[in-house]
Amino acid sequence: MDGTMDGMGDDIEIIEQEDLWRGHTRLERYRLRHRLFAGGMGAEISREVIDRGEAAAVLPYDPVRDEIVLIRQFRIGAWRRGDVPWLVETVAGLIEDGETPEGVARRESIEETGCKISDLYPVCGYYAAQGLLTEYLHLFVGITDTADAGGIFGVDHEGEDIEAFVVPWAQALEDVDAGRHNDPKVMLAVRWLATRRDELRKQV
Repeated sequence: MDGTMDGMGDDIEIIEQEDLWRGHTRLERYRLRHRLFAGGMGAEISREVIDRGEAAAVLPYDPVRDEIVLIRQFRIGAWRRGDVPWLVETVAGLIEDGETPEGVARRESIEETGCKISDLYPVCGYYAAQGLLTEYLHLFVGITDTADAGGIFGVDHEGEDIEAFVVPWAQALEDVDAGRHNDPKVMLAVRWLATRRDELRKQV
């Protein structure tokens, strides 16, 4: 990025901002103009944005048993689209005030799988759906022990009903290669792990 269009300063003109909803998330509408690549300011546009802050996700991996832990839970977006709503994903959770991405990854792993994470390895950070959400996700692979992994988890007051299950590494990679996953967190973390798995297994 050369800094000529970075969204700061005079690159964006906010004409009006309206709060449409304030709850667990915030829904806002903006009327704005932004600088064009060809130069000058564009026409006025209207955009809605859901403010969700930042999140952290982790793929628990046991280098001794060569297994990963995934979860399955109900997702209303998939149901609304007409798909099977119980999606297979990695552990994930929103980062609250005063928390770090690493801390949330460790906390959520215990809450959603019962797995305690030791070492954490950053995979990447990315926007979940930048056309609508502010949410930025920090993705990790975390070292754990899968000896007793698996079961039903979740925080009751958050309405969570989460099934955690163990997947052998060979099956996990085959599933990603075959396009059986629709959660980008799983695909990115498994691909990252595929390039570093041998190194991690040598450390144990």
